[in-house]
Amino acid sequence: MTRYFTVKIRDRISNQVHTLQVPETSYILQNAENQGVKLPYLCRNGACTVCAVRVVSGEIYQPEAMGLSHELRKQGYALLCVSYARSDLEVETQDEDEVYELQFGQYFGRGKVKVGLPIDEE
Repeated sequence: MTRYFTVKIRDRISNQVHTLQVPETSYILQNAENQGVKLPYLCRNGACTVCAVRVVSGEIYQPEAMGLSHELRKQGYALLCVSYARSDLEVETQDEDEVYELQFGQYFGRGKVKVGLPIDEE
């Protein structure tokens, strides 16, 4: 027997809160769309961070979220396109650039990449 969970999604852009009933057996994003809720997404494969959310409360399962580091997952971030509810949940959407910076910002500490100059001319 499939269990259903209440998932509350606060969309930070529209400041709307969407409350959904989501089965444990399907992705949260797909379920939201089936219920007429439009949320940000791009790849649908767990590879980018467009559908990133921060988990406020509850448990989420996201074995295919290759676009998020284990560190960000531990901090409560998830990708709705490949996430399953494992309890009642409350999440809030995140800005893709914000999540990208959290994940990769330390690698760009030297400033902008210079294109077209030989290394010894920089």
